[in-house]
Parts: sequence; structure tokens; C-alpha cells
Amino acid sequence: MAASILRRSLLAPRCRAGDVAALHSGPSRRRAQAPGPIASGRKTVKSPAGERGVAPWVAVVGLEIHAQISSNSKLFSGSQVQFAAPPNSLVSFFDASLPGTLPALNRRCVEAAVMTGLALNCSINKKSLFDRKHYFYADLPAGYQITQQRLPVAVNGSLSYSLCVGGKKNQMATRTVRIKQIQLEQDSGKSLHDDTRSQTLIDLNRAGVGLMEVVMEPDMSSGEEAAAAVRELQLILQTLGSSQAIMAEGQLRVDANVSVHHPGEPLGVRTEVKNINSARFLARAIDYEIQRQIKELENGGTVINETRAFDYKLGCTIPMRDKEGKQDYRFMPEPNLPPLILYDTKSLPANTNHQQVVNIDWIRERLPDLPSVRRVKLVEQYGILPEHSFTLLNEDGLMEFFENVARQTQMSAKKVIGWILNDMLGYLKQHNLTVQESPVSSLFLADLLNLLERGTISSSAAKQENTRPAMWLHETTLLLFFQGLWQNKNTTLI
Repeated sequence: MAASILRRSLLAPRCRAGDVAALHSGPSRRRAQAPGPIASGRKTVKSPAGERGVAPWVAVVGLEIHAQISSNSKLFSGSQVQFAAPPNSLVSFFDASLPGTLPALNRRCVEAAVMTGLALNCSINKKSLFDRKHYFYADLPAGYQITQQRLPVAVNGSLSYSLCVGGKKNQMATRTVRIKQIQLEQDSGKSLHDDTRSQTLIDLNRAGVGLMEVVMEPDMSSGEEAAAAVRELQLILQTLGSSQAIMAEGQLRVDANVSVHHPGEPLGVRTEVKNINSARFLARAIDYEIQRQIKELENGGTVINETRAFDYKLGCTIPMRDKEGKQDYRFMPEPNLPPLILYDTKSLPANTNHQQVVNIDWIRERLPDLPSVRRVKLVEQYGILPEHSFTLLNEDGLMEFFENVARQTQMSAKKVIGWILNDMLGYLKQHNLTVQESPVSSLFLADLLNLLERGTISSSAAKQENTRPAMWLHETTLLLFFQGLWQNKNTTLI
């Protein structure tokens, strides 16, 4: 299918003078002002005029998170799902909204939503409905999105997450955010803007891909809290296998709703910061938006209910459009899809074809250990500190690496974790490498730690080239490598 071309004038967005006043001036990269200290309950934010006796502000943050479901095909069509495929190569007649085409619900997507709802302590609705949400974008061929507005698949859940208190890694605080609902919906296509030719190209490969929208209540008050909650949700989704949740590939996108008000007063007017695909950028965008709103209000202005985007290069949010209300979307029941009916063991009809229904209890029994449970098991089994268990799970593949080393060495787990977190992980981060790209295998590191534990080699002996036995060559090289004495950074140790 040829890509549709829409010509329009493309003006590069710029932050307004008032938006960037809180940022550092000059040619260097600009940064948003840091938020105030954590207080009990919601975070109170110091105003720029706080020293003049102005009452502190309270920030309120809620999130809407779109997670792409791990499925071979789209939500309502048989088109394949593949990242970075050639433009418009994975588009069915239904995805392109050709007349006479009808949706067919993907069972895998329903199971993934139910699994996610159970993991987030939600109530699963045995009957849910589909709706049409109307809006007109070039990359939405039908002019509407099929979603679940009135009666979603899961409601009333919660997510517990942990974050460092006062910037100290050894002081962890646990917070909980309520989950309002989880709904199934289809993704839109992708607009590719060509500034040079002042045109926009449309790629419909993503149109119709299954999404889970996780709507969080406004129970957070800073970018740090929001980022920690998103990271925990990302780990849960990856553990379940319901979504790969790779933010860099757009598989987890976050909309943040932000407002500020004085304690005891009604909530302020909120703005929405749209489509953030990095936890780090999410924290920066929210903290900047909090400070922008405070400054706007203290200068006698008003906060507009609008949708904004985050410019990560400038470190600020910029206006996109006025915020739509429910009336603008003209929600209506989806006429081509019947109600989605789910069952549990008690309600499952006799002589039912199990391939044609979704059994909530069957899914519940097969839930894997969630990250919170895995952290507790790591602490109990290996005697490591709780904060170390967070690092092991937060770094993709690091927990498996640690367990492989711990199984193959006589060194205590507490010493092993020090080698892995301080020496190995520090080197990987310094050179922007993932655990999978580590030049040192778990077997190799275990062999070295065994030699050190038995006293066969030591740091001082390893530095002596003329006394180093040939059988210790690779281990000594690794030791020097970790101690920062190895000069050839391109050497790969296997």
C-alpha cells in the first residue's frame, strides 16, 4: 500500500519565554528546576517565592499508560505485528478501514489483559463492552478508535512500588497507586514528518495493534514517584509476558496528568503531557510541568486545560492542542462487536470448548512470581540487602547472571553481589553496555571468584607479570580489568 502523503506547514515547536524562565540560560543543555522535599502524604513543592511566606504547593500526578500487547497478530485483524517492518507492509483491509470489513477479537490479547489485571489486584469484569472513540487524525483511517470506555475488562486495582528516600539507596519507601481500570483498545498508525519537504507520510503498520491502557488514579506527586511506578509496571508486564514493554520501541507510552494546588483547596486545572517513552524523561517532564504551573499561577496567570509535549532536548513541555473532553470524542457502542464474556471455574458452561472461552481462574493459577515476590525470595535465599534485590531485577538479565555466578562459586553471595554491582555493573554502565553485552560471562567470573576465595590468587599477586602462572592468565587479566588497570578497553574476555 502506498504511503498517504499529507502536505502541511511544519513549524518547529519552541518553548515560550515563560516556560523556559526556570531553566538555565546559555548554550549548555537546559534543566528543569528540582522539586521540593518529600513531606508526609503528598509532596509539597516549594514555590519560587516560598521565602516570602507563600503557602506551599501540592502537586497531583495521574498516569495513563499504553502497553503494547505481546501478540503475533493485531487486536481485530490477522495482520502480523513486527517492529521496524517496511512501511505499510503489515496492513490488512480492516486496518486500512476499507468498506465491508469487520473486526474479529484476538483471544491472546484478551488473556493478556486479564493476566495483567490479576497481577495488579484488579477485579475482572465477566462482561465488558467495546466503544468507538471518535477523533480525526491522518494516521487513524476509520476516524475512530475501538476501545472500552463504559465497561472495561478490569477495574479497581493497585500497584505497589518502591523508591529511594532522600536520594539514599539504602532507604527505600513503599508507595501504592490505585489502578482505576485496564481497557483493551487498538493503536493508531504512525505519522512520519519530513521537515525538509514540509510533508507528512503515513505508516499504518501499527494501526490496529492491541494495547492495554492502564489508568492510574492521581495518587502521585512528583516525577520520581511516577517514574518508579512505571518501572515497576514495566517489570510486571515483562514478567507476565503480556507486553515486552520496551519503551524505546514505543511498546510502553505514558501520558501524565499534572496539576498543583494549595493544601486544603480544590484540585487545580490539570494539563496532560503526552506520549512519553522513557522513565527518565517522564520524571523530568512532570517535575518541569509542576514548576511551570506554579510559576504561572504565582505570576497571576492561569493554567489551561491542554495537551502538551515534552521536548527532551530543551527539557521543557510545549503546547500541542486544547484538551478534548468526553463530549468531543462522541463515544458510542461498537456495533460490530458483541459484549466480551469471560468465565471462571464456577460459571464455565458444561461441554464448553476451552479454545473458545477465556477462563479467569485458569489464568490466575498460572501467574508467575511477580517482581515483589522475587525480591523477597532473593533476600531470603542469598542474604543480600533489599536494595540490592531491586537493582538485580531492574537491570534486564542481571538477576539471572547473579544466580548463575552464585551457583558456581564458593564465595558467599554477599561478596558476589559486591563484585557484580560495584565492579561489573559499574563498568557496563560506564561503557553503555547491557548485561547481555558483557565481555565477561557468568562462568568466567565464577571461576575467578573461586580462585580469589581459595587464596590461589590475590590482587597484589595478579599485578606481578613475572610471577603470574600461565593457567591464571585470563583470571588475572579479568582482575586487572575490574580494578581499572587494564588499558585496552576494546579487549573482549570470554
